[in-house]
Amino acid sequence: MNLTRGPWRDRADAGRELAEAVRGALAAPGGRELVPVVLGLPRGGVVVASEVATALGADLDVLVVRKVGVPWHRELALGAVTASGVRVHNAEVFRQAHLSEHDMEAAFATAEREAGEREQWFRAGRPAVAVGGRRAIVVDDGIATGATTLAAVQLLRNMDPPPALVMLAVPVAPRETVNRLASHVDTLVVLHGPVNFAAVGEWFLDFTQVSDAEVQQIMEGAR
Repeated sequence: MNLTRGPWRDRADAGRELAEAVRGALAAPGGRELVPVVLGLPRGGVVVASEVATALGADLDVLVVRKVGVPWHRELALGAVTASGVRVHNAEVFRQAHLSEHDMEAAFATAEREAGEREQWFRAGRPAVAVGGRRAIVVDDGIATGATTLAAVQLLRNMDPPPALVMLAVPVAPRETVNRLASHVDTLVVLHGPVNFAAVGEWFLDFTQVSDAEVQQIMEGAR
């Protein structure tokens, strides 16, 4: 925690610094574990993850998690869902929105389908990298509420077989969110965990939006 002062020049700069922290966290006697797999959360997280994977000599893959918004207020998150159907619910928003079970199921089903379509597009039809029994490192360019990240971590936990270790690694996340996520992973690497947090973008000099095409290009170069 607070391993750096920031801000970073851009996501790649943060990724290189994050890679060194992850390398230290992975250090273990023996060194005979399978090559780690780094899972980037699109879109910005894939840029950071690419730097981490390159530095570690690890495999790189993409893990799509879709935020599920209230139908008439998309920015208000009901939760998040992965392409394989792992769901994280925001019970408080559900109560406030007064949604029916049918409406909530429809919202999650739509987001799940979209997540699957995006994963296939990013991978250009290639299969997912095998994760079972390996050290899996989930990477994003930063965390705000943590709903998306939690869905990604729970997906890994529910795999058969599951990873040997689940690590979450991000450049920045608010202290409260870090504390909430810590119990869901084996190892948590956060370069900076400010108490006063407004947005992920404020910790980067260049936080230009990453395009879908850029993500696909990174993934093509990783194979």
